[in-house]
Amino acid sequence: MIRHIVAWNLKDGFSETENTENAKRIKTVLEELPKFIKEIVSISVSISPASTSDRQIILNSLFKSPEDLESYKIHPAHVEAGKFIRSVVKDRVCLDFEE
Repeated sequence: MIRHIVAWNLKDGFSETENTENAKRIKTVLEELPKFIKEIVSISVSISPASTSDRQIILNSLFKSPEDLESYKIHPAHVEAGKFIRSVVKDRVCLDFEE
């Protein structure tokens, strides 16, 4: 199994209300991906990290194999989600590892 974790901070320049709405939309868009991408074993998005966290949004997902993760990355539904996410985040950290 391959664990895929991605974390982001939202861009500066948005109001607190806009950031809250952008985070909610990221969560919704990503958590709906299993409807379209069969390779996803599990996926969850946290938009309420602990105050000790360095990132505001955390994606935690699981795939059966590296090939399934690669299929997910290029799937049109994921690519479309990424367009919105990139428009509202300022940075990205990714960790992929075998469990």
